[in-house]
Amino acid sequence: MTAAVPEVLLLDGVLDAEQAAATVRSILADQQADGAVPWFQGGHLDPWDHTEAAMALDTAGEHAAAEAAYRWLMATQNADGSWYAGYTDGEVSNASKETNFCAYIAVGAWHHHLSTGDDAFLELLWPAVRRALDFTVGLRLPGGPIAWRLDEDGTAVQEALLTGSCSILHALRCGLAIADYLEEPQPDWELAAGRLQHAIARHPERFLDKDRYSMDWYYPVLGTALRGAEAAERIAGAWEKFVVPGLGVRCVSDRPWVTGGESAELALALWAVGQSDRAVEILRWIQHLRHADGSYWTGYVFEDDAIWPEERTTWTAGALLLAVAALGGDPATVAVFGGEQLPSGLVVSDCC
Repeated sequence: MTAAVPEVLLLDGVLDAEQAAATVRSILADQQADGAVPWFQGGHLDPWDHTEAAMALDTAGEHAAAEAAYRWLMATQNADGSWYAGYTDGEVSNASKETNFCAYIAVGAWHHHLSTGDDAFLELLWPAVRRALDFTVGLRLPGGPIAWRLDEDGTAVQEALLTGSCSILHALRCGLAIADYLEEPQPDWELAAGRLQHAIARHPERFLDKDRYSMDWYYPVLGTALRGAEAAERIAGAWEKFVVPGLGVRCVSDRPWVTGGESAELALALWAVGQSDRAVEILRWIQHLRHADGSYWTGYVFEDDAIWPEERTTWTAGALLLAVAALGGDPATVAVFGGEQLPSGLVVSDCC
């Protein structure tokens, strides 16, 4: 690390200065020479979690490392604007293409620019962002959702995932923020964002039923589709289904398994809708997943008192750092995940 961690990464009962620095180092230690950030050393990389880790590095002032991660994305983007779903040691290990993985560069790019103020690098990233969102928007389904995947043979799955679509909505809004800043209007993204937000908020039947998964519970809030009373109602509605007091958040409602990534993401969603006390409490709970080197285990099976899987993932550490940064008032993280400063796209009030 090049400097002491910023105060925004210090949170009583979660991270002190030494602990925060160790967590940042744990991500840097796994970053490869070409900028790629795999799940862990020797593990695979997906573009979404790679970008999450890059954003976490920016919260710590590790801007050169974050920039290297975005340069990796620019270097590996496919001609159609996509990325493959998985890479291992520089080789494609999953040749399908997931739309929310591809769109997420827009969230990272805007966060990086707000963190650094680097106009030149934003302009360099812009073509990759534009191609990625054009690819994503090109896979719209009737009624607003976006197909969640292209199979390896190039066939689009004619189904949408709620969690992925919420992430895509967030990416479209960040992409529109970049477009506004660069004075490059993108009316197709505006329409797509409006239709997608309407589908998420009003038409759950348009998405695959995955309500066993906690991400489908909180992602409409984390992805900025719901705010105010609707967000509070959604959080309250499944709290007891997914939250295990003292341990964290279940990944799946019918499994005795809490995970650090989902717990940190829920904390970020709670912060975004004004429930910071709850957010801090959850982040404190998951410190049982912390390793001595500052990294975080992916999850814990509480009925067996067992860490599982036996891996410490960069994206778990990254999600925790982003949640702490939001709670600490980091301007870039507040702007990107708070949502109030992001363009909303066209307002859609009926089915289309």
